[in-house]
Amino acid sequence: MKTILIPTEDHDAMPAVLAAARLIAREFDSYMEGFAVRPALGTYVTVDPVSSLAISGAFEGDTANQAKTEFEAYMQAHGVPKGLPEPAAFSYNWPREAAAEDSYIGSRGRFFDLIALGRPGPEAQNPRMAPLEAALFESGRPVLIAPKKVPQTLGRNVLVAWNDSTEQAHTNSFALPLLQLADKVTVLTVEGGSATNASCEAAARHLRQNGVKAMASIVKRGTRSGGEGTGEIVLEQAAALGCDLLVKSAYTQSRLRQMIFGGATRHVLANASLPILMAH
Repeated sequence: MKTILIPTEDHDAMPAVLAAARLIAREFDSYMEGFAVRPALGTYVTVDPVSSLAISGAFEGDTANQAKTEFEAYMQAHGVPKGLPEPAAFSYNWPREAAAEDSYIGSRGRFFDLIALGRPGPEAQNPRMAPLEAALFESGRPVLIAPKKVPQTLGRNVLVAWNDSTEQAHTNSFALPLLQLADKVTVLTVEGGSATNASCEAAARHLRQNGVKAMASIVKRGTRSGGEGTGEIVLEQAAALGCDLLVKSAYTQSRLRQMIFGGATRHVLANASLPILMAH
């Protein structure tokens, strides 16, 4: 994870996004690149009726200068040197002066190891859904999603939400550099879902074969049923174990609009209080 892209916008999770990216950059001596992101001209705020997350947003003027000022002020305040992308080192840069639309995240993100964004929410001050969709479904790269609370640690105690899917196997591979540095990794399967107990054990064993301190954990669903129940259990277990990172896949269940997340993914995105490493 030597290169991290940070789309920068005026929202209440931006300090946490910068902090989360810096924590990872410190571990891997990563180059961090920022740019100002904005909605496409003429778009408007609407709320996904399923997830209650904002999926677009009105754009009022070019705030690229403000975004750059805040980005650079954070880096300077935390002792991150300004540098060039080659060779990758613990540093930052802001090479693009003009703001870019959400779609740019997908195309630019293909040339980075990780994209850092805020967790979307329904309020005007929350991060929007459109940047996350562009990053997840257009870049082919993993996305680090930060909640509003600024993390103090990241990746020391990790929960992997194993559901036996291709998407989760893909996400585990992206997360492997972080998982190898973790002090504790719990591979969690919710009984009654798509994953079996044997599959959960096999996923944990695969991580151990790659130098990860991983153990399997199978949790009964109890009286709850449905996708949101799985999401609730995943977050409850993450809190109970004191995890500082959740590794979870994202996938779609419908094409009624451009992107509709699966039930468990939707619940996690709407309610997570810890950073999430997510990939499609």
